[in-house]
Amino acid sequence: PSLHDKIRGLNSASAMSDFSAVAAVFAADGPLARAIPGYRVRPQQLEMAERIAAAIQDNRVLVTEAGTGTGKTFAYLVPALLSGGKVIVSTGTKNLQDQLFQRDLPAVREALKVSASIALLKGRANYVCHYHLERAVADGRFQSRAEAGHIRSIARFAKTSKSGDKGQLGTVPEDSAAWAAATSTRENCLGQECPQHKDCFVLAARRQALAADIVVVNHHLFFADVILRDDGLGELLPACNTVIFDEAHQLPEVAGLFFGESVGTGQLVDLARDTRLEAVAGAKDYLPLQDATRTVEKAARDLRLAVAAENARLAATQLAHDDSFQPALQLLAEELTGFCKHLESQAARSEGLGNCLQRALELAARLKRWRTLEDATQVRWVEVFSHALALNLTPLDVAEIFRKQLEGHPRAWVFTSATLAVGSDFTHYRSELGLDQASTDCGYWGSPFDYAANSLLYVPTGMPDPNSFDYPEAVMEAAYPAIVAAGGRAFVLCTSLRAMRRIHGLLQERLARDGVDFPLLLQGEGAKAELLARFRSLGNAVLVASQSFWEGVDVRGEALSLVVIDKLPFAPPDDPVLAARIEQLRKAGKNPFMDYQLPRTVISMKQGAGRLIRDESDRGVLMVCDPRLVNKPYGRKVWQSLPPMRRSREIADVVAFFAAPAQGAGKLPQ
Repeated sequence: PSLHDKIRGLNSASAMSDFSAVAAVFAADGPLARAIPGYRVRPQQLEMAERIAAAIQDNRVLVTEAGTGTGKTFAYLVPALLSGGKVIVSTGTKNLQDQLFQRDLPAVREALKVSASIALLKGRANYVCHYHLERAVADGRFQSRAEAGHIRSIARFAKTSKSGDKGQLGTVPEDSAAWAAATSTRENCLGQECPQHKDCFVLAARRQALAADIVVVNHHLFFADVILRDDGLGELLPACNTVIFDEAHQLPEVAGLFFGESVGTGQLVDLARDTRLEAVAGAKDYLPLQDATRTVEKAARDLRLAVAAENARLAATQLAHDDSFQPALQLLAEELTGFCKHLESQAARSEGLGNCLQRALELAARLKRWRTLEDATQVRWVEVFSHALALNLTPLDVAEIFRKQLEGHPRAWVFTSATLAVGSDFTHYRSELGLDQASTDCGYWGSPFDYAANSLLYVPTGMPDPNSFDYPEAVMEAAYPAIVAAGGRAFVLCTSLRAMRRIHGLLQERLARDGVDFPLLLQGEGAKAELLARFRSLGNAVLVASQSFWEGVDVRGEALSLVVIDKLPFAPPDDPVLAARIEQLRKAGKNPFMDYQLPRTVISMKQGAGRLIRDESDRGVLMVCDPRLVNKPYGRKVWQSLPPMRRSREIADVVAFFAAPAQGAGKLPQ
């Protein structure tokens, strides 16, 4: 039979056992090779695709790590499209979500000549809300002329757009406050009571997703919907045959976020603002409600001001006897109770006020639970931002909760990422998500790139203890000659914002003093996408950044030739969630460092290192300044999990690497 006969025969779960069609798709003369420019046969990609096809056929759980360059996206899209069932693909970021829906899925579908329908589903905050946009335009109160202009642009976009997806309106910055006024949240959506219900972009996206064969979502949406049954996955999941998680290393943290609970001062301020708008329209004659919105908003802002820290995570016990925090928390609870009573007396006057009452009661209940809950399985903690504060309840272990999501209707679950294993061992990842070893299949494929010939792992000598006060100075001094040798073209990735700012300042002084003209960029000086675009176009820039640039960043070619990592990315031991988990593991007789902290650090290091080589023609140096990589026994576990680079401790080798093309792999130290 012809290839397309085989493919047609493969378009059912019962026929997935014929893997010859899968192999034919990835062949040198197959449909992908004919349709995709630059396509190359990769044995790892075919093996991965066949394992995924088998998991889909047998409704099994499969955990896979595929190194950079394996082509894991096509490796899961081909069997997904050929399976004939309904598939949910969940990604780590909205950018990857858009890439899958707009580029990869259509390309593979066209190559295979299959008729599977595809849909994109995002969280409701990504879609323009006609109701809230109309009220924002009518209200007309904005903090700047730019913001007012953004609202007008959104209003024009809403009249012509078929999807209402804000990602399609590039003229309004993603971080513009206008979007908050022009979109809805789970809390302030009026649902079927909304006068614009029939034109709702969110409902249109849900309908398309329900009808589609392949639905692309992201992890936050997946968990929000599975737990809250909010944006459509509550209906999608029961009908689904396969769930594929890409960038699956993010799942434990995202699951912890959504299986927990939070109440933030920002939510309360938004509630107060929305209630004021609804009260003007529906209860203008009841002034006490207007007054109550202002008092609850002030109490929320005062709670943030009661904590002197900024960008910090604090255990509830650290604030248990705080003379500023506790009175402010008590006052907020009292003001919120009074606010609820005023709202209750007016809620029947409009759908909007009724919705605000439900939000207020839910936030009051969460606040009460946070103040009174004594549960050994959860940790209470506070996260402090520049202008807001969140009270969080986080489960210490999501494994049992997540395991329940895998039960019920038989379906395949595929977890894939470039960084899930420690070495090639998936024990840590499986235990975090409760993936039973007996029923979970695992697959590991290293990168096809020639790291030994095209990269170097450099650990400088003479570095002080990473916890010493002057460590950022030592990092800059060690990294500076490597940056000069690389001609700029560097990421300097830091494990804290404090270190990032300090190293940036020191580099700025040194470059100016020496008259070295490398553009120096700093995370936070602009949006992430804007900074990356500048970095790529400049060609010799140095970007100093922290955690948000450790993953999901793709700079191919010579523009990025050096990645400097200041420290092994161990989470701060005083982090309240980590501290509680460490204590829980100790009580269970486990070794918290070896069983939990080190595996998480290895996975994070692999993510940071993965920024360097993004294409088979890329060359570069990974510089890890932390001496623990070589002088601590556990350091071996870290570097053995990294790609097989040549290794050196001499800056002369770095200079020589950049001075001439690599002449072969060289001998790897054992």
